[in-house]
Amino acid sequence: MKLTYYGQSCIGVQVAGAHLLFDPFISGNPLAKGVDPAQVPATHVLITHGHGDHIADAEAILKRTGALLLSNFEICNWFAAKGIQRTHPMNTGGRAELSRFTVKSTVAQHSSTMPDGASGGSPGAFVVFSDEGNFHHAGDTALMMDMQLLKRHQLRFACLPIGDTYTMGVDDAVEAAQYMGVKTVVGLHYDTFSAIAIDKQYARAAFAKAGITLLLPGIGETIDI
Repeated sequence: MKLTYYGQSCIGVQVAGAHLLFDPFISGNPLAKGVDPAQVPATHVLITHGHGDHIADAEAILKRTGALLLSNFEICNWFAAKGIQRTHPMNTGGRAELSRFTVKSTVAQHSSTMPDGASGGSPGAFVVFSDEGNFHHAGDTALMMDMQLLKRHQLRFACLPIGDTYTMGVDDAVEAAQYMGVKTVVGLHYDTFSAIAIDKQYARAAFAKAGITLLLPGIGETIDI
C-alpha cells in the first residue's frame, strides 16, 4: 500500500489496484504549490465533509478522472447538481461494497457546510477494508468515545487530525489512536494556517511515548505504509 500526502487532510492511497483520493484541497493550500491538481490520480474520491479546505479541487478532479464520489447524501447531491454523475451516497454506519475493497462511513464530531452555504450533512470519516489491510481516515474530528469501536477493525494505520483549534490536537490524537488500537498514525490537518501550526518535535515525542509511530510525510511525498 502506498500513501501520498497532498497537504491538509488530502491523501491519496494506492490499494487494491485503485487510487483513493481523500478530501482534495490542493490549489488553495499555500504549502502545496509544488503539487499540480491536474496530475493527481483518482479512481475514487472520498469526502468527509463540506468545508472548502476539504473539497476545493474535488469538482475538477472528479470531472477530469471520472472517479466515483463517495460521501454523504447531501454532498453527493451537491456535486450531482454540478454535473458529477458517478456518486455513491452514504450515511453514518453504511458500507459501500466495491469490487476489490469496502468503504464504511463512520462518525466524526465536527461541522459541515458547503462553500455556498448549503448543508453539508453530517460530517464523517471512513474505514477502508482490503486484502492489503484496513485503515481509517478520520476527517476533521474531536476525540470521542466512539473511536473505541474502530479497534474491532484491526486497523493497519489511521490518518488523524493533529492541528488543534478546529479539530483535536496532538494529545487527544494520541488518545484516539490508543482507542483504535493502532501503532501507526499519519498526521493530518496541521501547519496549513497559523491557527493549526504544530511543534513537530513535540508531536512525534508524544506519540512515541505511547508506543505509536507518527508519520508526517512532506507534501507531495509518497511512502510505503
